[in-house]
Amino acid sequence: MRIEDIRQRLRALGAKPPHELRLLRDWVRARPHERSRRKPENFLPLALREGLEALDAELQGLTRLVSNHPGEDGSARLLLALRDGMTVESVLLPREGLCVSSQVGCAVGCQFCMTGREGLIRQVTSAEIIAQVALARSLRPVKKVVFMGMGEPAHNLEHVLEAIELLGLEGNIGHKNLVFSTVGDPRVFERLPLGPVKPALALSLHTSRADLRERLLPRAPQLTPEELVALGEDYARKTGYPIQYQWTLLDGINDTAEELDGIVRLLKGKYAILNMIPYNSVPELPFTRPSWDKAEGIARALHQRGVLTKLRDSAGQDVDGGCGQLRARALASDGSASDAVIRVQRRSAGAH
Repeated sequence: MRIEDIRQRLRALGAKPPHELRLLRDWVRARPHERSRRKPENFLPLALREGLEALDAELQGLTRLVSNHPGEDGSARLLLALRDGMTVESVLLPREGLCVSSQVGCAVGCQFCMTGREGLIRQVTSAEIIAQVALARSLRPVKKVVFMGMGEPAHNLEHVLEAIELLGLEGNIGHKNLVFSTVGDPRVFERLPLGPVKPALALSLHTSRADLRERLLPRAPQLTPEELVALGEDYARKTGYPIQYQWTLLDGINDTAEELDGIVRLLKGKYAILNMIPYNSVPELPFTRPSWDKAEGIARALHQRGVLTKLRDSAGQDVDGGCGQLRARALASDGSASDAVIRVQRRSAGAH
């Protein structure tokens, strides 16, 4: 189900544009209809009122909370079941943020991410994306939504843009607080500036070296770091918000003096923020997390050399929820053969 299907259902029940917007707004804001300024019985056509309970139940059934794993940092990792039994993770972030998933699985194949190990399973529909937000808002306020969870949003572009439009126009979320994270699919730079809601853009860079990027992100578009930064700079100037470049710190791999020189070469003077995220270690993968002292030293050195750098910690380190561990544990415990190839990726601060 996509958002357009819901619109068609509402119209078939006699909804006019004001009714349609009112009900979509109630859904995306997780607000009971009775709390709106005008009560349904005084506003909605009879056929729509009679069909509303069934439609509300269907929308609530798009996602179901399987488990909630709070972290000491104020985050909470949510394992969610979709209607077909597939599961994804959403993450409630500190400071009223939410990370959502746009795919079940991922085709990019990032070597440091469990999601990409076995490819794409299916797309998450625009309605399922909104359902993640609605469910999260039933638990706590959400004022920022980042598309940094499971999947590559550019590979599900129509559904993601449809969800972003509803969130930005009716969901009470500022456009720059909608963050589209991508490894750099060229279609993103063509399509995002054209919509009524222009989200902020987070580009997964991870290295200044084209050869290393190709090894770490083997099925990402074959753009060099220089080409990616040039496209990012153009988007930043068009939208008026800085590009967020994402850099997952992998100990001994992309935290070297050579890489620091490369970052300065690429980003000094650009309308950009570099988000450095120490790797969220996963026992099954051959990468390790650098020490926090080392990460702080790198961020400090980049600041001193003219690159605006924010050092961010992956949410929920204390619950071992990074890079699909929560979902993997759930699959291992229930032994579901039909779902056994599905993993989930979590990039709380953005790490394709």
